[in-house]
Amino acid sequence: MLENKQGQRVPNVVFKTRADGEFVDVSSDDIFSGKTVVVFSLPGAFTPTCSSTHLPRFNELAWVFKHNGVDDIVCISVNDAFVMDAWKENQEADKVTLIPDGNGDFTRGMGMLVDKSDIGFGERSWRYSMLVKDGVIEKMFIEADMPGDPFEVSDADTMLDYINADASKPAAVSIITRPGCPFCAQAKRMLSAHGMDYDEISLGTHAAARSVRAITGRDTVPQVFVNSEHIGGTEELEAYFARLDNNRAKQAA
Repeated sequence: MLENKQGQRVPNVVFKTRADGEFVDVSSDDIFSGKTVVVFSLPGAFTPTCSSTHLPRFNELAWVFKHNGVDDIVCISVNDAFVMDAWKENQEADKVTLIPDGNGDFTRGMGMLVDKSDIGFGERSWRYSMLVKDGVIEKMFIEADMPGDPFEVSDADTMLDYINADASKPAAVSIITRPGCPFCAQAKRMLSAHGMDYDEISLGTHAAARSVRAITGRDTVPQVFVNSEHIGGTEELEAYFARLDNNRAKQAA
C-alpha cells in the first residue's frame, strides 16, 4: 500500500554520491534543510519514460520552478552513483540534482519501495513527486497503484501548476543549422537574447540537407520552429521578435 506522507518529515538517510572520482556522503539535511525542494522519484535511470519525459521536462522547467520559489529540483532513484552520474551526462540534465538511493533507504522510508522482480529490476521506487519545505513534505503526487508504470500525476507540469497555476512556461524551440553558418549564429543569438532555450539540429551531424526540404520546403538554414509553428530564417525570426516586442509594449502601455 503506497502511503501519502504529506505533513511528515522526509526520511533521515545518507546517500552515497560521487564527486571528483570519490564517494561523498550527502545527508537528507544537506538536501532539504532550510530549502524549498521539488523531488521526483522514478523506477530507474535509462528507462524509457524516465528518459524521454520525466527527467527532461523537469530539467526544461527548472528556471520556472526557481522563479517560483524552488531552490532545487532533485531526482531520486534506486540506482548506484555510477549509473546516476552516467544518466545525468547522457541526458544533459544540468539543472536537476540526481541522487542515488542505492540501497533504497530513502525510498523505503517514504513507503515507496516496490518489488519489480517480474521485470528483473528487484526493488525500485514507485513513481511520485513531492514538494518539500525545510524537510517537511507539503504535497505529494503519487501515481495510481496499478500494474505497469503509470505516469499521470508526478510530472513536472502538474507540480508547477500546484505551485503556481499561472506560471509562464517556456516555449518549445528548435532550430535547424549548419556548421559555420553566420546566419545560424545570428539566429541563435537572437533566441538567447530573448531568453529562449532551444534544441539545435545541425546538418551533417543530426540530419542531411534533404531533411530541411522535407520538413520546411526550403533549402536554406537556419530554420526556426516555436511551439510547432515554422517561423523561418533569420529575417523571419527578427520580424517575429519585433511583433512580440510590439505586442508587449502595447500591453504595458
